[in-house]
Amino acid sequence: MESSFTFKCTFVTNKRKFYQAFNSIFGQIGRTASEVVFALIKSKCLPILLYGTDACPTNASVRHSLEFAFNRALFKIFGALSKETYRDICKYFGVTSIEEQITVRQSKFMVRYHASDGDVCRAISKLR
Repeated sequence: MESSFTFKCTFVTNKRKFYQAFNSIFGQIGRTASEVVFALIKSKCLPILLYGTDACPTNASVRHSLEFAFNRALFKIFGALSKETYRDICKYFGVTSIEEQITVRQSKFMVRYHASDGDVCRAISKLR
């Protein structure tokens, strides 16, 4: 949380823990098996980076910041490449952009939220 007049979430901890997880994996495996590293990033590190984005509002700067963190990991694995090349690598490995992943996660959350039988969810829905 951050101090503000409107509800905001901060994802600094997400990025820090993402970097810790990535560096732990990358330190053990290294650049020699980039396909393995990428698969581990996809399954272990991305969920850490995206934790909470489904329920918290995210603006363009937050999404850009999370995308930047992911791109830094790609840079460390594959070296300096263009943005288009990073997109092609992600497409090859079946990873959509961070912005698309956040949009999908938020949509799924809203569907589950509205379908929930919980008293709190129903009470909040009536406020809207």
